[in-house]
Amino acid sequence: MNTGPAATNNPAASSAPTSANSAVAKPATAIVNIASLVTNDPSLGDHTPLGLIQDAAVVIDGDRVVWVGESSKAPATDNRVDAGGRAVIPGFVDSHSHLVFAGDRTAEFNARMSGEAYKAGGIRTTVAATRAASDEDLERNLTRYLDEALRQGTTTFETKSGYGLTVEDEARALRIAAAHTDEVTYLGAHIVSPDYADDPAAYVDLVTGEMLDACAPYARWIDVFCEKGAFDGDQARAILTAGKAKGLHPRVHANQLTYGPGVQLAVELDAASADHCTHLTDEDVDALANSSTVATLLPGAEFSTRAQWPNARRLLDAGATVALSTDCNPGSSFTSSVPFCIALAVRDMGMTPNEALWSATAGGAAALRRTDVGRLTPGARADLTVLDAPSHVHLAYRPGVPLVTEVWRKGVRVV
Repeated sequence: MNTGPAATNNPAASSAPTSANSAVAKPATAIVNIASLVTNDPSLGDHTPLGLIQDAAVVIDGDRVVWVGESSKAPATDNRVDAGGRAVIPGFVDSHSHLVFAGDRTAEFNARMSGEAYKAGGIRTTVAATRAASDEDLERNLTRYLDEALRQGTTTFETKSGYGLTVEDEARALRIAAAHTDEVTYLGAHIVSPDYADDPAAYVDLVTGEMLDACAPYARWIDVFCEKGAFDGDQARAILTAGKAKGLHPRVHANQLTYGPGVQLAVELDAASADHCTHLTDEDVDALANSSTVATLLPGAEFSTRAQWPNARRLLDAGATVALSTDCNPGSSFTSSVPFCIALAVRDMGMTPNEALWSATAGGAAALRRTDVGRLTPGARADLTVLDAPSHVHLAYRPGVPLVTEVWRKGVRVV
């Protein structure tokens, strides 16, 4: 299946009408004088995967986009907003983050930057701090980073548990997350709980039994860190299969630190995404390219651990669908900035600016199996980001510069 940026049948495409000339009866707001509009609909504009329209307008009615096209042809509306010759893109879709936690791991980062290697076991430091935190502290921390991400253009996000590793702490993490997003992931299988260090099998039983029962009502997804130092292929299969039986759909932390079974397992179980994908065999790449499982790349982790970069070019050329996400977490990727990840992907992972933007918007939506976000076409949710630049290319061209000047979510300006 070829669903990457070079294809026109990507899974983020929608059956909603996409004609730029659809009739509109006096909708609420028209954003006009847009220098370049990224729709992610190849039937529009320049007919590339970005569906780029120059000198464009977007019309919003309620929380939906109802019209896109040339600014001069925008229908009459109740309100008119002048974009001032800036670029407009879909709001970023961050499909992988770990935001329910307490404390930080500054000392670990400092040691790593001084020459120590990254190991999965550092998660235990955050587990101890998270268990000790109150619900109020965890929610305050979560909303802090959500606000930070929103100011940088992220309008849809996924987040996980995984820093409690007890029945009570995992369930409360998901309950807190579910108050802020529909994209909630149960990650009791982040590492083996320190409480079960001498009996990993018993912890797998807990994750697939009592803990799953307590967590499933709050989650849409189930995830597992399939990696040396965490869970092997057989353990990961048992955990994901149990989650599927409870109605949770799989995601997999796969092939981050070493070659392993994670990608093949993700494809076998029809996981929505295999995340990290740093160490891949040819068979792994082929499996992803011929499946509906998205390869979610997380360059912030490689940046923060000085690890090998994922080869996005290899995946894209094979026809795999690629998403870009932040992996925001206190240990290995403490950034909430999708623009930063776009710049890294272009500079160090072989992606073009167009491919990186597609992967951070439509690709992220595909990794969440969503068709209502990650694009700006009639019927889509009115989530958009206005850049203080004439083109989306500036996200990679001007790394580190705060280019996001406005953010609209569900048809309302929120930044």
